[in-house]
Order: sequence, then structure tokens, then C-alpha cells
Amino acid sequence: MLAFKLAFRNLLGAGLRTWLNVTVLSIAFVVIVFYNGMLDGWNKQAHTDTKSWEVGFGQLWHPNYDPFDPFCLQDAHAPIAGKVKAMTEKGQITPVLIAQATIYPQGRMQNIFLKGIDPNQQIIKLPTPYLNDKTDNVSAIIGRRMAEEAKLKQGDLLLVRWRDKNGTFDTREVKIVSVFNCNVQSVDNKQIWIPLDILQQITGMENEATLFIAGKNYRNQSIAPWQFKDLKYLLREIDEIIQTKKVGAGVIYGLLLSIALLAIFDTQVLSVFRRQKEIGTYIALGMTRFQVVAIFTIEGSTHSLLAILLGTLWGAPLLWKLQNSGIPMPKYVDSMGVSISENIFPVYSMGLILTTVLLVIISATLVSYFPTRKITKLRPTDALKGKIQ
Repeated sequence: MLAFKLAFRNLLGAGLRTWLNVTVLSIAFVVIVFYNGMLDGWNKQAHTDTKSWEVGFGQLWHPNYDPFDPFCLQDAHAPIAGKVKAMTEKGQITPVLIAQATIYPQGRMQNIFLKGIDPNQQIIKLPTPYLNDKTDNVSAIIGRRMAEEAKLKQGDLLLVRWRDKNGTFDTREVKIVSVFNCNVQSVDNKQIWIPLDILQQITGMENEATLFIAGKNYRNQSIAPWQFKDLKYLLREIDEIIQTKKVGAGVIYGLLLSIALLAIFDTQVLSVFRRQKEIGTYIALGMTRFQVVAIFTIEGSTHSLLAILLGTLWGAPLLWKLQNSGIPMPKYVDSMGVSISENIFPVYSMGLILTTVLLVIISATLVSYFPTRKITKLRPTDALKGKIQ
């Protein structure tokens, strides 16, 4: 207890030097919590949006289907029969047929994916009920990014050319009946959604699909020839991006934390050098060398406790405001090709906060201990004479 009293008295007696160290360390503490909370919030939003708009609770893929290889689509389809047909009728899964196509907006040519889906499906948030609109042309829905890129709007007619399963080209006009706003670019960018039965008919792939989107009641199992892909597999790209961002962020706030810890380290070295006679007096009065080391170590580690307290006082209101209002993202991120919304709402979990607190305390304690190790080899007479080597 005496060690704590002496440590606090000496620390507060240092005045401005102490509070400068505490301020810098509090900034590092708040920055670590903020950045990791922002990445966790982005991760949570991306997972939620991707599940809601695209992958559901998993997907069943045709063995030849590869989302990164558009040339596989010619062979990546199979009949909807057997178990998958029964599950489709029960609403446990919904089929999707994908074909390559070309559109000609305002006389320009653009390659897109033409996707067919059941207008009555209720597994993903895609506004498929609009596909039930009765028009003289094929009803189609597109995302906001697709509409901006192709300069399309609701009610426009668009010429679409595709190739059926036999390689024959055909064209037809589709009518844009709805433009939806979605954070998941793989549902929006360069894609047009039309009724499944119509796409099956015009491509000659009657009663066939490329993949199935599973609902919450579907058990995680493959059904030959369909291969089940769980959420861990379908969301792995998002997880990899977040981990990469965390590594990059770690370098930044690691440097900031190092600056604060270096200041504490220098303070401890200076204290040991300037307080040689005080150290000798403690030892001469009967304190063990390890008790004296403890006093100096506690002084240094107390910087972290004061920094956490100060960081909480000014950082908590700021982080709370950002959590409620969100962090606006620049417009250019809309073309990054990843699921990200216009505003990211940070998530500050108890685990994140406790981990950061432990990181700051342990780091400050270690850099406070290393400069004071020489005290364990010190003779009292040398210390009283000011002869610490």
C-alpha cells in the first residue's frame, strides 16, 4: 500500500510532464477503440446486408458455377427436380438463373448479367413483387448503381440481347419497373433482374436454375448435384477485407501508442537518474530493491490508468455521438466493389473496450519496469552518493 501512496504522490508532483504523457496516451486509447469499433460496425453491417440481399442463410450452387468466371454460366445450370423442387414449393429455397447479356442504353453497349428470380420469393430483400407488374414488355428491376451507370430510370424501355443454351442470339425490350437502393454491389452492379419463368423460357432452360438461395429453415446440406455453400464461405471475402484493414490500422495506432509509451519510458529513465539519493534512502530505510522497483513501475503504469480515465471523459461522448449518427463514407467507396453503406455505425463491444484497456495498462507497465531494473543491482551507499551506472 505504501508503494501505491508514494507512486501517486510522486506522479502528481511531476505536474505538467505527467499530464502531457497522460494526454498522448489517452488519444492513443480512444483512437484504438474508435477505429476497431468502426471496422466491427462495418463488418456487422456488411454481413447483415449481404445476408438480407444476396446469400440468405446459404446457397446451393451448380458444380460448374463460379461467380468470378462469367464464361461458366453457359454450362452452370441444371433442372429443378427432386428434393430441391419440393423445397422450392415449400419456400425453403428460391431458385436463381443467371445468363450473360448485353444492353444498349442510349445506343451504347454494355455487358451485364441477366438474372431470373421468382417474383413471389420472400427469402431476400430484393423487391421482386414489382416483377409481377403486367406490361407489354418484360418487367425488370435494377439497382441504383446500375441505373446511374446506364443512365436509366423507372419506366424506361431497354433493349437486351442474350444467347440461349444453344448459342443462338435473341433480343427483347424490357421495362424498368423499379429502381432499388442496396448496399450490396454484387446484387446491383451490372445486373438486371427479371421473372424466373421468363428467363427460363427465352434462354431455352425451362425449369432450370444456376443456384438456390436458402431460407432460415433450410438445413446445411448438399443435394446432388447442388453443392451447399454456408455463410462462412460466402462471407469470407468481407472477413478478409476487414482483417486486412485491421492489420493496416494496427500499424497506425501502434505508432501512436509507441509515441506515448516512449514518453513514459523517457520519464522513467529521467526519474531514476534524478532521484538517485531518494532511491538510496528507500533502500537504507529497509525497503527491498524490488519494493523500490515497484514504486517506479507503479508510477509509470499509473499513467495508463489516468489516460483511460481522461480518455473516457472526452472520448465517450464523441464515440457515443459517432455510434448514433454514423460515420459518412466518401462517394468514391461506392465503386470499391464491396458491401458498404453511406454511413458506418461503429460497434463498441465490451470485449473491444476491455482488450484495449488491458493493452494500454500492460504496455505502460512494461515500459515503466524496464528502465528501473538496474535498481535491483544497486548498493545503497552508491545510490546515496548518486553513483547509479
